[in-house]
Amino acid sequence: MDAFRTACSRLAEHPFVQGNFEQEKTLSRLDRSLKSSGFFLIAADMGMVWDTVRPFPSTLTLGKDYLIQTRPSGQKTVISAQGNETFVRMADVIGAVFSGNSQGLLENFDVYYNGAGAAWELGLSPRDGAIGSFMERIIMKGDTAIRSIRIYEQGGDTITYIFSNHSYPAELSAHEKNLFSLP
Repeated sequence: MDAFRTACSRLAEHPFVQGNFEQEKTLSRLDRSLKSSGFFLIAADMGMVWDTVRPFPSTLTLGKDYLIQTRPSGQKTVISAQGNETFVRMADVIGAVFSGNSQGLLENFDVYYNGAGAAWELGLSPRDGAIGSFMERIIMKGDTAIRSIRIYEQGGDTITYIFSNHSYPAELSAHEKNLFSLP
């Protein structure tokens, strides 16, 4: 547990993290996968942004209790999380993962951790019914930053994220802050 808490505290050292992502969603029933790529931004106290460049430009902002889909034209669609327990719990989990909140992870998951040197692998199996209805488990790998996440969904599908080119700005730009603003 000490090594797990140390790895989590290293992740929490940076309130803002940005970089590139590649996502692959594998649809088991169709035996095919969908790929996308772009840029990510994580603000520990605000949420996260997926700025997808390929195959189709779009921006998705996940806040604590809302989701904003922004089209290339600038048009924003807001979805409230009110009344959606699964969404609220997933937002909490994502925030706990990227902010290094070890206690939040331990409260919601059975956790396994393997580490060698700076490299580590973290497995999370949900204890919470709302989270468990969506996913079977999460496997993350990293070192001083999260390098990959694989989500195993209940239906047999998987989502894999590969993160690269991490940077840690001291503060967000006006444009980045605006991504979290409700219209």
